Amino acid sequence: MTDPLPLRERKRRRAQEAIVDAAYALFAERGFADVTVTEIAERAEVGRTTFFRYFGDKREVLFVEEQSFLDALRADTTPAAKAPTVREALELGRLAVGAMCAAVTADRERYRLHEKLVAENEELHDRGERKLLNLTEAMADRLRGQGMPPAEASLAAHVGLACFRAGRAIAGDDPEALAPAVDRAFEGLLRDW
Repeated sequence: MTDPLPLRERKRRRAQEAIVDAAYALFAERGFADVTVTEIAERAEVGRTTFFRYFGDKREVLFVEEQSFLDALRADTTPAAKAPTVREALELGRLAVGAMCAAVTADRERYRLHEKLVAENEELHDRGERKLLNLTEAMADRLRGQGMPPAEASLAAHVGLACFRAGRAIAGDDPEALAPAVDRAFEGLLRDW
């Protein structure tokens, strides 16, 4: 069976994955602050130019999954048959956040390291918060694009973010606990909605 992706896309993905793998290996060995972009590129066996083709800086490597979801959300222009209700928007958000949880915890050790690095580094924490807000705004934009009134779209997106935050606070750095904790937050909210 042939790979449906063009060669250029397969090469791009391999290079990006090599960079992410190299960065996480170095971060695990020496911490975030003591690793340079040059060292990441050397470990990944790519040039610095290739590194910067995919990542603006070494911080972005830690948020590759979140960025992928943000890009996909912004690219999705599928029209809705009708504007979703707030409850329907929350159900869609629940599915999207569940998929994001599964993606970021697929490599359990990497997830633990990610959470540790973000907790220890204020700059990374701030970057993570900005990523979450960007995801929330993209979701609100998507809901508005489906005909939802702006106030309701913003409410649904921010409530979905609150469910993710609540689940993450409960799960801590346990990757196996994240998705169920986030789902319980949505369940508790939707039960009374």
